[in-house]
Amino acid sequence: MSDLYVAAGGGGDPVGTLIAARALGGGPAGRSGPPLIATYAWERREVDPTAALLGVDDFEDLARPAGTGPTGFAAFTPATRVRPPAGSTLPGLARDLPARLLLLDPAAGLAALARQVGAMAAAAGGRVHVVDVGGDVLTHGDEPGLCSPFGDALTLAACHLAGVPTTVHVAGPGLDGEIEERILLGRLAGCRPLVPGRDAVEAAAAALVWHPSEASALWAAAVQGARGAVRTVRGSAIRLTDASARLYPLPLDEAVGQNPVARALVEERPATLRDAAALSHRLTGIHGLAAEPDPAPGPSRPAGGTALPGRDEALSTLRAAAAGAGHVTLRYAARTLGLTWRDIPALRTLLGSGTPLLRLA
Repeated sequence: MSDLYVAAGGGGDPVGTLIAARALGGGPAGRSGPPLIATYAWERREVDPTAALLGVDDFEDLARPAGTGPTGFAAFTPATRVRPPAGSTLPGLARDLPARLLLLDPAAGLAALARQVGAMAAAAGGRVHVVDVGGDVLTHGDEPGLCSPFGDALTLAACHLAGVPTTVHVAGPGLDGEIEERILLGRLAGCRPLVPGRDAVEAAAAALVWHPSEASALWAAAVQGARGAVRTVRGSAIRLTDASARLYPLPLDEAVGQNPVARALVEERPATLRDAAALSHRLTGIHGLAAEPDPAPGPSRPAGGTALPGRDEALSTLRAAAAGAGHVTLRYAARTLGLTWRDIPALRTLLGSGTPLLRLA
């Protein structure tokens, strides 16, 4: 018997979800095998130029552990390839995370997604743990920093309709820069959090070396003890506190009750994915299938690419740009230096950084 872990929002959430799974008892591969992590294939434009919610038809060489019928689902392997012009980090995560990554494909609508979740939970043989790094899964729909509420709400609604015992976990409140920590802590009042051990972060270390996710990197760094202001690509600094290292559980019904889009999805049960996205737009003003806006475009990169600067030059540039913050994310560092997320491993080597964030102070 095992459990199914669901990365609520796609992007880099599988990295944080693996850390949460280790903290919740989904340990190293053993009697029950590696943890099963279900995720959307939905990434920012710098990774995927289409910025689209990708499905099974967008990938080659997916594994089919449960067939292709209405309750079937697909899994990523290191051999999986995304069809151009789309891009995806999920094959790389399938290589570097000690977990089995399953594809959540909502193309056929909410009811079909709920059947997928049910089939995945049955394959795992246990309950469902939804993990959201940052906490916008608890949006009320009107927060000024809100960017991407649809995927999380769709996940909550699908789990509700699947009828599988489910707990929702908020990792690192506020770390995605969408809802302030203090607001989320109010919504999480009464929850009894836990703090993962450093060994949980070590399980994700190979992925953290190269993956551009900021929220998961911030949470990993907080678990490892980092505190203080961190400059990210969202512009304003995010402050790591003791609460940033915690994982907060709450019942699925309570999470759905706080999220107006999830409630409406459960009540109205739109027939198609586009109808569901339009519902999200009606309630939040943010269209569910629109690309997440890039709040801080990086410098343009010459056609031939940008060479790595010298170490002293890079640190000087980053300290000036960070405006007093003690840390920066590696994604922010790459952008500031005119590099891309694919240059993050080389940048880590240049700067001698072996942690999820780059320490400047």
